[in-house]
Amino acid sequence: MCCISIDVAIAATWEGGAWRRLFLCGKPRSEKSSTALPFSSRPRALYTVAVKIALAQINPTVGDFTGNLARMREYAGRAQSQGASLVAFPELCACGYPPRDLVELPAFVGRARAILEELAAEFPSLTIVAGLPTPAAGETGKRVMNSAAALRQGGIDFVQSKRLLPTYDVFDEVRTFVPAKSQSLFTHQGKQFALTICEDAWNDKSFWSRRLYGEDPVEDLVRQGGEVLLNISASPFHVGKPALREAMLKAIAVRYRIPVLLVNQVGGNDSLVFDGCSLAVNPQGEVIARGRAFDEDLLLIDTDELRGEPREPLGGPEATAYGALVLGTRDYVRKCGFAKVAVGLSGGIDSALTAVVAVDALGKENVIGIAMPSQYSSDGSVTDARELARNLGIRFEVVPIKPIFESYRAALAPVFQGLAEDVTEENLQARTRGALLMAVANKYNALVLTTGNKSEVAVGYCTLYGDMVGGLAVISDVPKTMVYRLARWVNQRGPVIPEASITKPPSAELRPGQMDSDSLPPYEVLDRILEEYVENMKAADEIVNDTGIDAATVRFVLRLIDRSEYKRQQAAPGIRISTKAFGIGRRFPIAAHHQI
Repeated sequence: MCCISIDVAIAATWEGGAWRRLFLCGKPRSEKSSTALPFSSRPRALYTVAVKIALAQINPTVGDFTGNLARMREYAGRAQSQGASLVAFPELCACGYPPRDLVELPAFVGRARAILEELAAEFPSLTIVAGLPTPAAGETGKRVMNSAAALRQGGIDFVQSKRLLPTYDVFDEVRTFVPAKSQSLFTHQGKQFALTICEDAWNDKSFWSRRLYGEDPVEDLVRQGGEVLLNISASPFHVGKPALREAMLKAIAVRYRIPVLLVNQVGGNDSLVFDGCSLAVNPQGEVIARGRAFDEDLLLIDTDELRGEPREPLGGPEATAYGALVLGTRDYVRKCGFAKVAVGLSGGIDSALTAVVAVDALGKENVIGIAMPSQYSSDGSVTDARELARNLGIRFEVVPIKPIFESYRAALAPVFQGLAEDVTEENLQARTRGALLMAVANKYNALVLTTGNKSEVAVGYCTLYGDMVGGLAVISDVPKTMVYRLARWVNQRGPVIPEASITKPPSAELRPGQMDSDSLPPYEVLDRILEEYVENMKAADEIVNDTGIDAATVRFVLRLIDRSEYKRQQAAPGIRISTKAFGIGRRFPIAAHHQI
């Protein structure tokens, strides 16, 4: 939980039968722009109003109404005990975000409202702002709106719905929600709050060179007299997103000369990770409070003098990417009802990084490492896997696949008579390993973590029902070059990943002397093409002109990417850390010829 308290000192004079505000938070405002204060008593020369606000940065689970209510109850109690008069929770926190098509179930929508009514009854003296789906008015169109409710005096007192519904990348809110036609201010202890929901704050014309929407809810609410912008969010993470979000909120605060408060969801739900990093920004664009990244937090500040204790950002791209992978793995495994995971350890860098993430996410006692060498495995494969397991303190088993593989070959010999060995036999090895991993997972009620990186998944350098077998593809949005950077970053804490796993040439070890470079360009080249094509949506000729990579290599890689769509759509969900991950954020057809 992130709890941000704001003490506002207001100086006022009596004029024309009403109080006129002269100062807000110690900063002067002109009498012309001030608004009447609804004070009923006779004036004093100085009147001080204490307004404490708490931002509750929590980790909800989609559909877990009982669990979500318990979290809100706990943090509302904490906020109240520390003197807060208002506590704000994230977008759709009552039901969890993103609920997707669950909101089409009337009972789902009704349950979300019911738990907020229960929460309101428990805290009648506390104002609570929380997100929930609400029924949409009218007999035509979609049935539901993405809303924020203000709970006070034991019930739901005010409802504001989202106007801007994103449909790009991982978002598909227009599919399920009706946009609000207008929004209004709500008053709390004499202050006018501009309450917005996530995307509503992402259309500032002074910040974006190209806007996605024609209207700007923030601008409209400030024109109505909004004095504090309060945004409740479920803003998904990608590398660079926290800094972008912070810069955008600073620009809004400076433009309108008002405090900006944002409470953001934290946690992992399916492929998405929410980083938290809730913010309070003063009218000068200075961060006066910042919540932790990838964790629930309790952060207290006093803005009577616009001072607080903002936490430092988590760090560079390696630190933030790794934090997202750990949180995403932990929440996916636990929210799916598992405690243990199984990881195939090849002695290579990909499986090593996956195992390290798993241990940090779930604890060493919940990770099972399994080496499955074949006759083509190098001498160091099992040695490096064993060293990694020893460094991590995880259970380690060795299950050779040669006898099983040979039995497959013998069984298929009559069918394959007269045909040379090829990729078929290589895939048999991968599928043997996949079957063994699934057997171990079934026996120990564990979830298999696949170990393929984004570079391999992009070009199809992986085997369906083989090394792609599993419940979660932990590093499937991590390009190979970043895998190396993350491995080095991890080893700064201590030599966990064996040096040999980092330095030896990458190989699938499915035939004698096999190297990845036999089939693919160097990963530095491959990853550059991948970034330009998948994330920046550039055509082949543009990539050649912008990178200097030869046209034949570019077109070869693009063909591999396009032809491998059928594999990716059968893959386990991965954890999104880039601006364009494979999965729900990239929806391409399988049966198509679209190379450009």
